Amino acid sequence: MEFDIRAIGSDYPGITGEEVIRIAIEEEEKRTIVTYDSDYGELIFKYGYKPAAGVVYIRVQPTTPTDTARIIEKMAKDKNLIFNSTLTVVDAHGIRQKKY
Repeated sequence: MEFDIRAIGSDYPGITGEEVIRIAIEEEEKRTIVTYDSDYGELIFKYGYKPAAGVVYIRVQPTTPTDTARIIEKMAKDKNLIFNSTLTVVDAHGIRQKKY
């Protein structure tokens, strides 16, 4: 499985979550945001930001970069998960999703 990844922090050092979510909404690329930042739920449900390709919030801190890759790969293979217009939360207990 192959992914096209853009490290937004490398392109825009110091960028805020709000700025990231605006880029995700405004740009044509329609990328899913993958983050360790809990602020995205608030940006979506309190402030009304709605990135079309969804947000994946990973609550478990990986010990290596490949841990995150394994999580993403496993989710991408799961046909029951839908990421568009959805906040996906990954924690030690599993994966849960909430549409917006």
